[in-house]
Amino acid sequence: MGRLEELRINAYLSEVARGYRNNAFIADVLFPTIYSEKEKIDIFEFNKEAFNIYDTERAIRANSNVISPQGFKKHTTTLTEHDLSYPIDYREEQEAEKVKLQLHATNVVTNGLQLKHEKACADLVQNPSNYSSDNKLILSGTSCFNWNKSDPQGVIDEAKNKVSQKIAQDPNTMVIGQDAWHVLKRNKQLRGLISDTKTKLVTLDLLKEIFEIENIVIGKSIFADADGNFTRIWGDNIILAYVPNLGTSRTEYDPSFAYTVRKKDALNIDEYTKEGNKVKYIRATDIYTPFLVGAEAGYLISGVNDPNYNPDDDED
Repeated sequence: MGRLEELRINAYLSEVARGYRNNAFIADVLFPTIYSEKEKIDIFEFNKEAFNIYDTERAIRANSNVISPQGFKKHTTTLTEHDLSYPIDYREEQEAEKVKLQLHATNVVTNGLQLKHEKACADLVQNPSNYSSDNKLILSGTSCFNWNKSDPQGVIDEAKNKVSQKIAQDPNTMVIGQDAWHVLKRNKQLRGLISDTKTKLVTLDLLKEIFEIENIVIGKSIFADADGNFTRIWGDNIILAYVPNLGTSRTEYDPSFAYTVRKKDALNIDEYTKEGNKVKYIRATDIYTPFLVGAEAGYLISGVNDPNYNPDDDED
C-alpha cells in the first residue's frame, strides 16, 4: 500500500475516533469540553463572584453600579497526553479485511481513552475532600434511601438550596451512580408521589419532575481493577451540579462546576510498526485534563444505600 493511501486510512480512522461515543460514559455531562490551541493553559477557579446577580438598575444622574471584585484563583498548567495502541499481526491482517480490522482496533483504543477520562472525572467529583462542608452529605441509618422512612426529595431539595445559597443558581444536572439508582427508583416516598394510573417504578422522566432538575443521567460504566475484578466507576452516591448549557460557544471564562480542557484536534489515530515490521500498531492519541473549577456549584451525597439495612426492621 502506498504512503498516500495509508494517510487516507489514518485520517478516516481519526474521524471514526472523534465520532465514537460509548453510551455508558457520562462524564461529559459534568465535564463539558472546552478546546485550547495550546497545551499550556491558564485555569480559573470560580468563586461566588462569577455567579452573583448584581443590581444593575440606575436612576437618572445616579452613580454607576460598580462591582467590588473578589478576585479569583488562576493557575497555569499543562495538559496531559494520553495514548493507547492495539497490535495487529500481518497474518491477522491477511486473514481479515484490512479496514474492518483497523476499525475494530480504532474502537478499542478510543474506548480505552474514554474509559480513562470517565474514571478520572468520576474520581474528582466523588472525592469528598474536593467539597466544602456545606456542599456534601453522608447519609447514614434510616436516612439512607433504601429505608421506607427516608426522604430523598427533602435531601435533594436541601442540597439544591445549599448550592443556590453559594452561587445564586439551582443545580441543573444530576449524576446518579448505578447502585444509588437501583434503590432510588424503588424508594417508598418517591413511589408514593406517582399517580395510581402510572407504573409504580420511578422513571428518570418522573425523577426530573419530582426533583425539578432538567438533566439527570445514570453512571453505569464499569472498569476492571488490577486484579481483574469489575468495579463500578460511579459509586453509591449522587452528584448535583450547575453546568451552563452553552453548546459550542462555551469558553473557560464561563462559570461552571467542571470542565475538560482538550487540545484542539488532538484526538488522532496513527499507525506504526516494530518487530521486523510484522506487527502493526493502531494508536490513539489525545491531549486533555479534567478540572473541577467551581466546587461551590456542586454537591455530593454519599452513602445512598445503608449496608446494614434489614427489611425486618423497616416500617411499611
